[in-house]
Amino acid sequence: MDDAAMVGLMGRVTGTIGPGLVGEVMVRVRGGAEHFLAYPASGSDRMERGTVVMVVEYLPPRTVYVQAAYDS
Repeated sequence: MDDAAMVGLMGRVTGTIGPGLVGEVMVRVRGGAEHFLAYPASGSDRMERGTVVMVVEYLPPRTVYVQAAYDS
């Protein structure tokens, strides 16, 4: 999957993301759902399990930078 195809996809946090933490998100891609290691796009954001996020950067093969999709 190329970088541009991942950017903008929505996912859900399955492991807390935050400063100093390597989190995890599940994103629907390639006809299924896959887990990716995740970091906050803004270094100071913290996203708890269940938060809906959007991919803003993809580093192959399994790393994404995300931001919350909706304001809380």
